[in-house]
Amino acid sequence: MPVKVCELRHIRSLEQFYNELQTQLLLPARFGRNLDALYDSLANDVAGPFELVWRDTAEARQGMGADVYATVLEILETVAEERGDVTLDIHH
Repeated sequence: MPVKVCELRHIRSLEQFYNELQTQLLLPARFGRNLDALYDSLANDVAGPFELVWRDTAEARQGMGADVYATVLEILETVAEERGDVTLDIHH
């Protein structure tokens, strides 16, 4: 099965992050655009396998704020660990 790749660049806000994921990973229309919904959608709604490649994360950390950025990374890492068919390539 081919791996779907979601490539993130120049993310400057949480809204922009949600927009890119929704577009590239085809998150469902009911996606709630909050951190709980992010986990739920990535853990349950997106067909795998998929790889999330995130470059220029310093911009995201600054734009989202360090705490929100850290929570987003934690969610992504948890989903990858739990699913086994999700790969992360994060460039700090």
